Amino acid sequence: MANPALATQKPSPVCWMNGQIVPVEQASVSVFDHGLLYGDGVFEGIRFYNGKAFRLQAHLERLMLSARAIALEIPYNIEVLSQAVEETIAAAPTKDGYMRMVVTRGVGPLGIDPSRCHSPQLFIIADTLHMVSERVRSEGAKVIIAATRRLGADGLDPRIKSLNYLNHILARMEATHAGADEAILLNSSGRIAEGSADNIFIVKKGELLTPPVIEGALDGITRQVVLELAEKLGIKFRETPLAPYDLFTADECFLTGTGAELIPVGYADGRKIPECPGAIYQRLSIAFKELVQQEI
Repeated sequence: MANPALATQKPSPVCWMNGQIVPVEQASVSVFDHGLLYGDGVFEGIRFYNGKAFRLQAHLERLMLSARAIALEIPYNIEVLSQAVEETIAAAPTKDGYMRMVVTRGVGPLGIDPSRCHSPQLFIIADTLHMVSERVRSEGAKVIIAATRRLGADGLDPRIKSLNYLNHILARMEATHAGADEAILLNSSGRIAEGSADNIFIVKKGELLTPPVIEGALDGITRQVVLELAEKLGIKFRETPLAPYDLFTADECFLTGTGAELIPVGYADGRKIPECPGAIYQRLSIAFKELVQQEI
């Protein structure tokens, strides 16, 4: 007879590290790795459905560009990384889940100078993912405007998906303390940049609006998919600077991210968003699911 405890036990994640699948218990980096010591590295989050990665090429190209921007040489080309992703998914505990691909600067002496780090480390973790509750998907997320600001493009370009996430973590802590689901970060000019782990869209008078990358928004893969779908569906859209006022007076609002996909927003700093889930959100959400099925 099956053991009930084993039946409810969460499947173990798997890890591909520097060329091979290894037990997660044996996957480790040195305490002298600059990715650990200084957040010196880049990463990508990738969703997979039915055993196949979604928009893998776009993710890998962004990883390569992030690495090039910080002068980090990845020891594998895109073809090898694609194969590594396939191997990781094949060994994963589920055919639908989330992968984190991380490249660190590698081991070096204490001190921030990376010139003596000669062996970048690359690993991929595949696991199940439960980012959003059914309550949030049906009733909408509660978001706040965080006091923590998004680092400006003149300091760290938002197109670099680096391991430096401390300001996003602090913003998420603010949301947790306020009893909210997510925090929206403003840039140094007080305009909306993005969520702590997602891009933001609003709808006003039937038009879809989102901050441009230059405002501090990550050039998200799911963000780009939503813009593609909006064009296909004939939904008017613009990339334009947004102030908190625009969020507070929006007809609809939703968040997008690789892990979360599309999430409706019901409240912004205690103000109710009138339409949640809104008509445009629902059209895009359905179209997104259909696109995933088509591409997978």
